[in-house]
Amino acid sequence: MSLWYALVDLLPFEWAQPGQMLFMKNALLAILVISPLFGLLSTMVVQSRMSFFSDALGHSAFTGVAIGVLCGLQEPMWAAVSFSLLFSLLFTYVRRRSALASDTVIGVFSSTAVALGIFMATLDGGSFTKFNALLIGDILSVHPNKIALLAGVLAVILVLWSCAYNTLLLSALHPALARSRGVQVFWQEAVLNAAIAVVVTLSMSWVGLLVINSLLVLPAAAARGVARNTRQYHIFSVVGAVVCGVIGLMTSYYIGASAGASITLYLALFFAGAMLLQGQRR
Repeated sequence: MSLWYALVDLLPFEWAQPGQMLFMKNALLAILVISPLFGLLSTMVVQSRMSFFSDALGHSAFTGVAIGVLCGLQEPMWAAVSFSLLFSLLFTYVRRRSALASDTVIGVFSSTAVALGIFMATLDGGSFTKFNALLIGDILSVHPNKIALLAGVLAVILVLWSCAYNTLLLSALHPALARSRGVQVFWQEAVLNAAIAVVVTLSMSWVGLLVINSLLVLPAAAARGVARNTRQYHIFSVVGAVVCGVIGLMTSYYIGASAGASITLYLALFFAGAMLLQGQRR
């Protein structure tokens, strides 16, 4: 982290002064790691028409946190990650084994997860208010160890994209054709859903459950309106997510607003601008 702090010290901001406001410097690094993750995963989420899947995962992660707290775990986040992974695998299995539409399966799992989470959080007269921080998030509370963990996840996602993007895309767009070509559709989807589950769960306490779904939808939704090919689609999604993430963090710092909400609003402006540009091309 000392190298990162030295680089940030060169920026022309009062919070970037040497040895000051390390929490802001940590938050900036976290944004630079989280944003590409959301930008990449967003392309597949939009392509697979699973826009509300991350919302359901957020609910399952909340349930996992509640389970971890009840079990007296020092770090309930690991219980949340485990529960989200189980949730994503079960969702993939039910989605492929039933004739129900994806949005129906997502609705069933989402409502069940949030109900279970509230039930466990309020069990034996417990108060739900202790989990309110998860709804809004606080990027300024991120710890360097968690940033390193997210950086590791980003590296794994990049390897996954490099090695298996074509089969992931084929499985999402045309499962029958993918099977005819020997692609294990179930496991392709399971790996992708597990990756989304880990990213959503690890970042929910910093971004906030109320807006985390938008971070997995808006970057690719905007990029899709202006991209002319797959490469541009990914570049615009990732770059848009990073730019909006950094500007959103700065805005939240200077006006005292939620970072997650600020980033989402800038992404919404990115989407609106992309739609206007697309309309002018026609």
